Amino acid sequence: MIEVRNLTRVFRTYKKQPGFWGGVKGLFKREFEETAAAKDITFDIAEGEFVGFLGPNGAGKTTTLKMLSGLIYPTSGTARVAGYDPTKRENAYRRLFALVLGQKNQLWWDLPAIESFNLIRAIYGLDPAAYKATLDELVALLDVGKKLNVMVRELSLGERMKMELIAALLHRPRVLFLDEPTIGLDVISQRAVRQFLRDYNRRHRVTILLTSHYMADIKELCDRVIVIHKGTKIYDGALDRLENAGGARKKIITFLPGGTEFPDTWQSQHGETKRDADTGKFTVRAPSDQVVALSQEILGTGPVADITIEDIPLEDVIAELFQSH
Repeated sequence: MIEVRNLTRVFRTYKKQPGFWGGVKGLFKREFEETAAAKDITFDIAEGEFVGFLGPNGAGKTTTLKMLSGLIYPTSGTARVAGYDPTKRENAYRRLFALVLGQKNQLWWDLPAIESFNLIRAIYGLDPAAYKATLDELVALLDVGKKLNVMVRELSLGERMKMELIAALLHRPRVLFLDEPTIGLDVISQRAVRQFLRDYNRRHRVTILLTSHYMADIKELCDRVIVIHKGTKIYDGALDRLENAGGARKKIITFLPGGTEFPDTWQSQHGETKRDADTGKFTVRAPSDQVVALSQEILGTGPVADITIEDIPLEDVIAELFQSH
């Protein structure tokens, strides 16, 4: 469904010198800086896949989505979505995809959402019966039936995002680009949006490319992730393989001593040990194959009031991946 080959976008920005005279000098001699927001990115996404697109701020995620949407022209490289070239912005292609930007609004601010939906129906020339059936399905899935006639500016952030998703899906796109759709939402709204996206993807086999800084979004929705850093792809594969690579092969054991046998300076022989001075808890980060030996070491040293063993958080795994590049 999506084919990307060596996609590159270079931005050229003017570097103004400070002060008045700096501005005057800039009239005669300008210095420019070139930044590769995306650099030789290559990947394929099959129909119906739900893929996470990860990277730190400024990595080039949004730039890539905009190039796939035809909003930005690539400096070099090619992209095809369902056989179409996004740079040509053909009407047939624009009917095929939808782009949802978590920090941008497409609905009319001073009108009820239903008015914007009716406008979208007219723009896409949707059959009235098909439009009503789609709208009813989306409204039911997102549980916003009582908010359709409320001014968009009077809706909560979570309600507005649900309306944005409905607006993006009214024309039944085959490809959905989501740029941080849960940003700023509370826990309940995040869960509702994630549940909706998961159900919609399974029902209609829509190809979805999702960027998010919330690892809960990625873990619950995506089996595959693409990671980019400084405009370059550094990982493309299964999420569970990423979790089991590098730092994820380690475990975190946290325990609270139940006696005085553990001095404040106690250190494990099997991993990096830290102690929280406020709670008195020890945290040991150790390889998975050392967990049994570490547990025996802890229990053999003295009584323990509480102990937990957990995987390294995915956020830490991603951070270590960024640092290694």
